Amino acid sequence: MPADFTGFPSQALDFYDDLEVDNTRTFWEKHKGTYDYSVRRPMVALCALLAEEFGEAKVFRPFRDVRFAKDKTPYKTAQGAFIEVGPATGWYVEISARGVRTGAGFYDASGPRIARIREGIDDDERGNELAQIIKRLEANGWRIGGHVLKTAPRGYDLSHPRINLLRHKSLTIGHDYGFEPIIHTPELLEAVRDDWRTLRPFVDWVVESNQE
Repeated sequence: MPADFTGFPSQALDFYDDLEVDNTRTFWEKHKGTYDYSVRRPMVALCALLAEEFGEAKVFRPFRDVRFAKDKTPYKTAQGAFIEVGPATGWYVEISARGVRTGAGFYDASGPRIARIREGIDDDERGNELAQIIKRLEANGWRIGGHVLKTAPRGYDLSHPRINLLRHKSLTIGHDYGFEPIIHTPELLEAVRDDWRTLRPFVDWVVESNQE
C-alpha cells in the first residue's frame, strides 16, 4: 500500500532556501536527513497515490550532472517528479524554495516528432482543437511555457493563424501554488490530481500527434 501523504512540511522549503545559498557537499551531508524526510519521502508518497490513475512516476535524483556544465554546483535546487506517457511527454510536479508547482507537456521534440506535432498544429481541425484547449487553460490562470523560436519554423509562414504554437520546440502548461497553505496539507494530493485531469486533453493531444 502507498504511504500516506500529509503534504510537504515547511522544512522542505527551508531546506531549498538554504541549499541555494550553500550548494556544497558539506551542507548536503549535514542536512541529508531533512531532504530524505521532508522532501523525498512526501514526494514519493504523493506519486504513489497518483500512480493508479496516471502511471508510475520518476522521482528525480537530487544530484546534478555537471560533466559538461559551467555551473559545477552539485545538487539540484528543486525536487521534481515526472510521469512519462509519451516520448518526453507527461505530467510533472515540483517543490523548490519557491513552493509547489504542477504541470504537463512535452519538454523535447526534435526531428520527426516536432515535425508531427507541427503537422497537427497546421491542420485546421487538430490545430484549432489545441488552440482552444490552450485558450481555456490560459483563461483559468494556467501559464504557457517552453522553448520558442524567434521566427517561423522552416516551411511555415509568419501569417499562419497558429504561428505562436508552431514556434514552440517544447510546450508546457503549468500552475504555481507557491507558498499557499494547501502545500502543507493532505489536500495537495487532490489538487495535483485535479490539475493533471484538467491537463489530460492537452497531454492526449500531444501523445496522439507523436504517434507515427
